[in-house]
Amino acid sequence: MIRAWYPKGVHSAADRLRYYASHFDTVEVDSSFYAIPTPSTARLWAERTPPGFVFHVKAFGMLTRHGVPADRLPAQLREGYDLKIDRLRRILRPPPTLREEAFSLFNKALEPLREESKLGLILMQFPPYFAANEANRDYLAYSTALLAPDKVAVEFRHASWVQPQRLESTLDLLSSLGAAYVCVDEPRLDGPTVLPPLAAVTADAAYVRFHGRNATTWNARVGSAAQRFKYLYAPDELAEWIEPVRHLQNQASTTYLMFNNCFADYAPRNAQQMLSLMNQ
Repeated sequence: MIRAWYPKGVHSAADRLRYYASHFDTVEVDSSFYAIPTPSTARLWAERTPPGFVFHVKAFGMLTRHGVPADRLPAQLREGYDLKIDRLRRILRPPPTLREEAFSLFNKALEPLREESKLGLILMQFPPYFAANEANRDYLAYSTALLAPDKVAVEFRHASWVQPQRLESTLDLLSSLGAAYVCVDEPRLDGPTVLPPLAAVTADAAYVRFHGRNATTWNARVGSAAQRFKYLYAPDELAEWIEPVRHLQNQASTTYLMFNNCFADYAPRNAQQMLSLMNQ
């Protein structure tokens, strides 16, 4: 994306963020999934964007029950724990106290964004093995409480949460927690790791993520996220969402449309096309 979308002369991270913020008024931070950001980094984000700009921050992997390599933890979290590590150097069954310390450090890191009223939603994207059961419903309540009073958006990647017999209870749970259901556009496939394009509002804000419809890479082992989400939406595919988005806008105070098809310039190009379609 850097070479494909940013013009010549825009090289540094600071320049890229300023350029991006001149075209869009919100962004989804993905790097925070791989490592907890520092307050100084969050302060720079706030300083380099105009008033009213909003950052949605993806939760650190340990917060959403993903396997996290031990070296991704800050040293202060690794110290004092006898961690069990798998063959991929990921932490096995992290102690509850370690997970809660990770929540605390993640919360503190975002304070500069809160101070400038630039923190949007915390994106809790759960792994495909996070299925709908009572223990995981309890974890949703536990994790949103640890992130309070920040607002949370929950993205499921196991279809059991939205099966007809469970959908109402899932949406009721999110509503009771004040958490936004993340609507998704994904490949049109059958299987437990693909969710339908459901337009639902469970909080003040509505949130949609466009992952692309690349069916060949969705469940494949690929080298990068860019390869997995390599898909450029056609205008008629984006137009399918105009009516659902209007429905979301009628029920939510704010509606965010986020493009995760992060190959080359596909995401910003489709985002600009979607804005044009919505304005028409």
